[in-house]
Amino acid sequence: MELRQQQEQLEAVTLSPRACRAAQTRGRARPETECGIRTCFQRDTDRIVYSKAFRRLKHKTQVFLQPLGDHYRTRMTHTLEVSRIARTIARALALNEDLTEAIALGHDLGHTPFGHAGERLLNELMPGGFAHYQQSLRVVDRLEKDGAGLNLTWEVRNGILNHRTSGHPATLEGNVVRLSDKIAYINHDIDDAIWGKIMKEEDLPREYTDILGNSVHERLNIMIHDIIEHSQDKPEVAMSPEREEAMHGLRRWMFDHVYHDGIAKAEEGRAQQMIEMLYGYYMAHPEELPEESHRIMEIRNETKERAVCDYIAGMTDIYAIDRFKELFIPKAWSV
Repeated sequence: MELRQQQEQLEAVTLSPRACRAAQTRGRARPETECGIRTCFQRDTDRIVYSKAFRRLKHKTQVFLQPLGDHYRTRMTHTLEVSRIARTIARALALNEDLTEAIALGHDLGHTPFGHAGERLLNELMPGGFAHYQQSLRVVDRLEKDGAGLNLTWEVRNGILNHRTSGHPATLEGNVVRLSDKIAYINHDIDDAIWGKIMKEEDLPREYTDILGNSVHERLNIMIHDIIEHSQDKPEVAMSPEREEAMHGLRRWMFDHVYHDGIAKAEEGRAQQMIEMLYGYYMAHPEELPEESHRIMEIRNETKERAVCDYIAGMTDIYAIDRFKELFIPKAWSV
C-alpha cells in the first residue's frame, strides 16, 4: 500500500464526519496519475508554493504602499498568517488541515500591485471588471505554467474563489480560511498601523476591545478560541454572535480610520496613475508584452485587454514602479 493511501485511510478514521477527505475529492479538470506519497491536497499546496505568483506576493502591498520599515506586512506575510490561523482552527475541529492550508496559501494569488488601490483601478479599466478573488482562481487555472494552469482540485479552487467576506465555500475548510482571512488582516493591520504611528491601541473603541481583547495577541487568542468552541460538533464554522458582531464593528472602524486614512493612503493616487498609464501603454503597444503573455493569448484565445490586465495584475509593486520609470521617466544623457 502506498503512503498516500495510508494517509487517506488515516483521514477516514481521524477526521470529523464533516471534514473533506482527500479520497473523496471531486477531482481535477484534467485527470492525473496520483502521487504515491502525497494526497491530492498536499500536492496542491506544493504546486501553489512553487508557483511564480506565490513568490511575487513578497513584494506586493498589504496596506502600506512600499513601506520603508522591515516589519510591515506584505501580501506574502499576510498569506502565511492566514495559513497558520486556519490550520490551528482546522486541526482543533478535526477538519482536513492539508486542504485548509492549500486554500489559505492560494487565496490571494490574484492580488494586484499596490493592494486594493490597484484592484479598484483595474476594475475601472478592464471591460467586465476585475476582482482579486476571481483573478486568484484565474492565476491557478489559466496563467501559471505558461497557460496550462496548476490543475488544482475542485475543493481548493472553490475555497480560493469564495474566500471573500460574502463568499460561500462548499467545504468547512473553505469557511475556516474565509474567517481566518478576516481575523488575520484586522489584527495585523492594527499592528502595522500602531507601528506606523497612525493610531494607538487605546484608540480602538472599547465597545469592541472589551469583547475581543486589548492587544493583538489577546484578540487573536480570543477570536480563534471562540470559533473553535462555537463550532465544535456543529455543521458550520462560525464565531459566536457577540464576538462576530464585535469583529465586524472593529473591521468597520478600521475602514474609517486606517484603510481610508490620509497617511496610509497618501500615495494611492500616484500608484493608481502609474497603473493607468501602464495599462494605456500596453494597450497601445501589445507587442511589448512578454512572450509568456503572447503564448497565453494564443493558447487561451484571450483578448488584448485581458492579456494586459493579467500582466499588470501580476506585477509586484517594485516591478510596476521599474516599468513605469523605464517607459515614462526621461533618462540622463550619457555623453
